[in-house]
Amino acid sequence: MLKVTRENKNLHVYKMLENAGAILEGHFGLTSGYHSGYYLQCAQLLMHPNLTHMLADESKNMLSGSIDMEDVDLVISPAVGGILFGYMLAYRMGTDMIFSERKNGRMTLRRGFQLKKGQKVIIAEDVITTGGSVKEVMDICKQNHAEVLGIASIVDRSQGVDFHTHYSFLIQLHIENFLPQDCKMCRQGIPMDTPGSRT
Repeated sequence: MLKVTRENKNLHVYKMLENAGAILEGHFGLTSGYHSGYYLQCAQLLMHPNLTHMLADESKNMLSGSIDMEDVDLVISPAVGGILFGYMLAYRMGTDMIFSERKNGRMTLRRGFQLKKGQKVIIAEDVITTGGSVKEVMDICKQNHAEVLGIASIVDRSQGVDFHTHYSFLIQLHIENFLPQDCKMCRQGIPMDTPGSRT
């Protein structure tokens, strides 16, 4: 069983993750470069449109406490994990959605997606650990002179990342991460799985 501190009242989100089989235990290499004994495979939850709709609706309500939804022009997500959540969030907001993806290791816009000068956007992600992918998307927005109004995620496991803008998450989980050289599971010779989108 995953032993974590749940810092907010959204324990129903934890139960949704648990019931969907989205909380995996083992030895994992995260897209952030860290190792962990737990992996949150949100795709197992997001494969259910009705549940994703519920999460997106709750996220929209949380965002609306700080952001005027009528100001939002676009939702953008980093591939792959944030796409389904971002798409449903955009649907609930009544706006369009695009996603960024990696090409030669660099986060970029492809498939004809564009950001226009002055567009006001929300960045949506499923799980945030270091916030690296989100920060790359923020850089894309800055390069295209689009304004990031806020960031939304299902799970925050970052333990305090600061995006210098409004950040709303549905649940915060405190899960220990390890640098590769400090990983106790590596020292024990436990095989590592790398289920993230960069592999």
